Amino acid sequence: MAKKLLSKEDLYDPKYDTVPKLFASRVEKWKNRVAFRKKELGIWADTTWETYGKEVKIAGMALQALGLKKGQKISILSEPREEWLYCDLGCACIGGVTVGIYTTNAPDEVEYIVGHSDSQIFFAEDEEQLDKVLVVREKLPELKKIIVYEMEGLRDFKDPMVMSYAEFRKLGMKEIEKNPGLFEKLGAEVKPEDTLFIVYTSGTTGRPKGAMLSHHNIIYATSMGAETAFVYGNEEALTFLPLCHVAERVGAVFNQLMMGQTLNFAENLETVPIDLREVQPTNFFAVPRFWEKFYSSIYMTINEATAIEKKVFHWAVKIGHKTSSLRLAHKSIPLYLLFLNAIADFAVFRNTRAMVGLGRGYNMVSGGAPIAPEILAFFHAVGLRIKEVYGQTEDSGPTSTHHRDNIKLGTVGQPFPGVTVKIAADGEILVKGDNVFQGYLKEPELTKEYLTEDGWLHSGDLGEFDEDGFLKITGRKKDIIITAGGKNITPQYIENKLKASIYINDAVIIGDRKAYLTALIMIDKENVTDFAQKQRIPFTTFKSLCHQKEVIDLIGEDVRRVNEQLARVENIRKFRLIDVELQAEDPELTATMKLKRGYVNEKFKDLIKEMY
Repeated sequence: MAKKLLSKEDLYDPKYDTVPKLFASRVEKWKNRVAFRKKELGIWADTTWETYGKEVKIAGMALQALGLKKGQKISILSEPREEWLYCDLGCACIGGVTVGIYTTNAPDEVEYIVGHSDSQIFFAEDEEQLDKVLVVREKLPELKKIIVYEMEGLRDFKDPMVMSYAEFRKLGMKEIEKNPGLFEKLGAEVKPEDTLFIVYTSGTTGRPKGAMLSHHNIIYATSMGAETAFVYGNEEALTFLPLCHVAERVGAVFNQLMMGQTLNFAENLETVPIDLREVQPTNFFAVPRFWEKFYSSIYMTINEATAIEKKVFHWAVKIGHKTSSLRLAHKSIPLYLLFLNAIADFAVFRNTRAMVGLGRGYNMVSGGAPIAPEILAFFHAVGLRIKEVYGQTEDSGPTSTHHRDNIKLGTVGQPFPGVTVKIAADGEILVKGDNVFQGYLKEPELTKEYLTEDGWLHSGDLGEFDEDGFLKITGRKKDIIITAGGKNITPQYIENKLKASIYINDAVIIGDRKAYLTALIMIDKENVTDFAQKQRIPFTTFKSLCHQKEVIDLIGEDVRRVNEQLARVENIRKFRLIDVELQAEDPELTATMKLKRGYVNEKFKDLIKEMY
């Protein structure tokens, strides 16, 4: 019997117009279903919705016992874990506001976010994260209490301001006994227009901005998602990206409340490939860096294969491209091609999908940054129908996406139902809808710069609609390069083409007010190292690897290939390799692992000078 595709009407009841109401209804409806899984001693352990509901209530009442009032804030500095969600929703259900902080943030950044938001209560994952707030707490007069999830290494630590999560839970249980019915009463007082959480956007310069999103914003955004995804009611998702990022927060936590998928918590970033293969999720959201890694890992595996295996793989991909091209164009596929594709799928593609952990995937999404269409075309050829989503923090995450199977590569789909998108005279994308944020915390003038009085959000992105109504992102307004000859160049388009190479992780195009374009390129360490070892190229460090002539020639060949696809004025005349190995916590990278253009231009200005 075929599974029933659920509609928005099946999933969303307008009377559940706040998170407390929606969450309570889900706990009641799905109480015996699995809400989460996490690994304990190598085994995936289940948590039911009934337990989820109890833990959220305990966390909410513990916050109440600590004096948190409606509208006041808590901050969470932790990797994704069950307790993150318990505290987040517990706070929401008593009218509080959650502020997420990246674990890669330094103490001064933690100080700014906690201080700017006036957070009353702070949650730290472990000793490392606790240390960050302890060194700045004297500068945080509003901060009343610090709770630590993992007390390893802190057994003998005593501080009146700090308590363990176990103690926090006990406090919540006592408060439930003391005030039965209070949790439900506080939840009933929450209004749709109340702020639900604040996201501090990373930005490339200056202090981050605190974007305020309401209960209504998020419930509206997730109800729209129910109309664009395949929802059957038994979905599985793997969550591993930071929950303080709007994409993972909405895509994991709040989409779960709307659609009911089971969340599987990855152990950490390093174990994601293993966790994927074990879980084989139906739903998977990742930033382009992860999809690019999957793409390159497949090709690196093929490079190790026998000559016959390579030949079969390339034949299968060729058949897959022909089949997926017709499918994407909504054209009929000849029977002989369907037959050949079935053979290719049996012989090659099903193993390829299982290898990356997406053998069961049907809601697979790339977002947070542009991705090369060539990479998406490859995944479609092997049967992984990945679509793009476009949006930003200020519109609750989603603006447009491909609606179910209506996918057009090279675009970010069509606006979500109920969201209006228009293109301004200067090419900027403007967005209007109930998903658009309330404004920036304590920044009324800045809010006016981004949000017009009649509700139009200035995205800062440039774009255009094609003849079929699909939105195409052409670049960032502030990133446009105007050459010395007066030509306007969109750097992201060229950078995306470079990133289609398995040897290139990221790139920044240079050329504003210059006679020609150049590039700073960050190599893929794993794949370039593999190349160097096979070619017996001697190197000792990442820096020495980047300076080997054969490596420079390897990247130069990729640059030449890209130049052949570009107009002459867009050609990259010279390039340099960034010989510093960057990590997630480095200031050169955003939270989604993109190079920060302005920061990179300043830090590597001497390299840039060499090219001119």
